Amino acid sequence: MNQPSRYREIVAIGTPRELGRQIGELAGDEIRGFSEIALERIDKTISISREKVYDIAKRSMEFAERYRPDLLDELRGTGEAARVAIDDLMLLQVRNQLQPQDDLGCTSFSFSPAASVNRGSIVGQNWDNDPILDNFTIVLTRRPTGKPAFTTCTQAGLISYLGFNEKGIGACVNTLPAPAREVGVPHYFQLRELFEATSLNEAVHAVQRAHRAIAANIMLSTPQGPANLEITIDDVHVLRPEDSGWISHTNHCLHGDLLSINDEFPELIQSYDRKRRIDNLIASNDSEMELESIKNLLRDHQDYPTSICRHQNDLDEYGFWETVFSIILEPSKQRMHVSRGTPCNHPYETYGMLESLSQ
Repeated sequence: MNQPSRYREIVAIGTPRELGRQIGELAGDEIRGFSEIALERIDKTISISREKVYDIAKRSMEFAERYRPDLLDELRGTGEAARVAIDDLMLLQVRNQLQPQDDLGCTSFSFSPAASVNRGSIVGQNWDNDPILDNFTIVLTRRPTGKPAFTTCTQAGLISYLGFNEKGIGACVNTLPAPAREVGVPHYFQLRELFEATSLNEAVHAVQRAHRAIAANIMLSTPQGPANLEITIDDVHVLRPEDSGWISHTNHCLHGDLLSINDEFPELIQSYDRKRRIDNLIASNDSEMELESIKNLLRDHQDYPTSICRHQNDLDEYGFWETVFSIILEPSKQRMHVSRGTPCNHPYETYGMLESLSQ
C-alpha cells in the first residue's frame, strides 16, 4: 500500500503544560514509536551504554532547565499525555549530542524577495536522514500563549524543528562538523527560542546565550533578509549574501574564522561537491527563481546516489540514509511545501499555519 503524500497535521494552543498535553494526546503513537526506535538505533549504531545515554540526557536537562524552564514544562505535559517518561523525551532532544552527525548530508539555501519571482523570502533544504523517521514525522503548529505561533515539520516529541513563525522567521538545519562537548542546552531548545524571534538579531541571541554542546548550521529567512548561522560551541558566526540575494550551505564551515575546522573533521557526503553544485544551479538561473525552479534544485541527481537529492546506496556507514523529506519555506506567506520522500519522485504538498484544533 502506498503511503500518503501528506504528513499528519496537528495544532496545539495554550500555556506550556497545555501545549504539551495536547501534543501528547494527538501524537502519542508517534511519540512512543519515536522513543522506542531512537533507543534501538542508539544501541545499534553508537558504542555507548544506556546508563551513559540517560546520564547525558539528565545532565543536559539541567542546562535546559536554566535556559528555558517553560519548555521543560511543555515536555512534561507531553510525557504525561503520551505516557512517555521525561528522561525518554529528553533522550530524543539529545540524540545529536550522542552522534553529532545526526542531520547528515543536508543541502540548504535562502533567497531574498528580490531573488524569487513575486514570492517573498524563501528558505529550503533536503533533510537527509534515516528513512524510518518518516513514520514519526508530523506537521505541527504551536500557538503558545503570549508568544509567536510557529509551524514545524518535525518528529513528534521534539521541542522544535524545521519551520517558520508568524513574524517572518524561517529556519532549516544542517550538520556542521566541529568540536563538541558532552552536555549543554539541546539544539532543539535553541531552535525553539529562535522561533520566538522577530528579527535576525533576536534569532542570533537565542542561540548565542545557550551553553551549547554541539556545532550546527542554521539557514534562515528573516525580515532583514537571508542569513546563515555557523554555530560552534564557542560562538555564532553570521553569513549574509553579498550582491546575489541568496546564500547556500552544505556541511562544512564557510566563515573565514572557522575554515581551519574543516581540516580537523572528515567531509560529510561530498559536502564540497554539493556546495559547488547548488551554487552553479542557482547561478545558472539568470532570471529570478520560480517555485518550480527551486524544487528542481532539490531534485538534482549529479553524483547520484550521494547527490543533493540523496538515495540509499552501498556505502558502509551511512548508505541507508536518504532524503526523508524536502522542504521549502515561505515565511512571509505563512506556508511551506514538503515532499514526503525524495523530491524527484514524490510531490510537494503545501501546508499553512493552522488556526484551531478542529483542523
